[in-house]
Amino acid sequence: MKSKTLPTEKSNLHPRNPHRFRYDFQQLIAVLPELEVHVVTHALTNDATIDFSNAEAVKTLNKALLLSEYGIDNWDLPPNYLCPPIPGRADYIHYLADLLTESNEGILPRGEHIVGLDIGVGANCIYPILGHSSYDWSFVGVDIDENALQNCKKIIAQNPQISEAISLQLQTEPRYIFKNIILPEDKFSFTLCNPPFHASETAASKANSRKVNQLKSAEKKLNFGGHDAELWCVGGEIGFITQMIYESVKYPFQCFWFTTLVSKKDNLKTIYRTLNKVGAVTIKTTEMAQGQKRSRFVAWTFLSEKQQKEWRFSNE
Repeated sequence: MKSKTLPTEKSNLHPRNPHRFRYDFQQLIAVLPELEVHVVTHALTNDATIDFSNAEAVKTLNKALLLSEYGIDNWDLPPNYLCPPIPGRADYIHYLADLLTESNEGILPRGEHIVGLDIGVGANCIYPILGHSSYDWSFVGVDIDENALQNCKKIIAQNPQISEAISLQLQTEPRYIFKNIILPEDKFSFTLCNPPFHASETAASKANSRKVNQLKSAEKKLNFGGHDAELWCVGGEIGFITQMIYESVKYPFQCFWFTTLVSKKDNLKTIYRTLNKVGAVTIKTTEMAQGQKRSRFVAWTFLSEKQQKEWRFSNE
């Protein structure tokens, strides 16, 4: 009898990331039969896969993953909104959990009293879903796009298990990040953010075309989609993060760790310089990888070492 071949582990993903193994399409199809029409055989490896240049296929895979692994039902997106790669998004959450653990005497903080602030929650609500499903954390999801938030509300309403853990807030002044959002009575364990990457719509469009060509698709659109506010802003990634750093100074004791993804490694030098300029007490960078893609997030706090030790992560 031939032994069953075990899935190949993606060793570059976080050890607690449930997506570190190759997708089990047979199991995913059993959970969500509509995925079957999108599953094809890879020409070189003869393995089951999907066409990642097909936006509908990617969205359906996400629906299957969220239902199979996290019990999230009826997850969907409006046309042209960002469809996130779930393994990479899950890595951010798990490495954030490690960061909180280091700040909590080696104990991984779980429970709804751990509150995260998601800057740019988008229409997909992915970070609050993953964070609550993995660690029972609570979230405030913020966006400047009211339509995106309406879709998040729909997802939350259809999944009662997350309804009490996720609240949503519209940023009515798009030039600001934390203003109007962090109120005097608020206290967050962390913030997280996947900032807009490009500095203009033209730059985003050109990047779209390059990605499509690399995927050998004739369809001129991002395989993971993306609405304007999700893809670009004036100043691009570094402009957005710089604004975030300067605003974070105004809330030094209301959040333990401010964090953000940084896609362009070349931006780190400027980010560190700005953080030192504003007096961040501790700065940490966590490297992450998903396949050939390398990313990282930067975390900073204004709490002194004494204040960090006194911060209560428990619900006592």
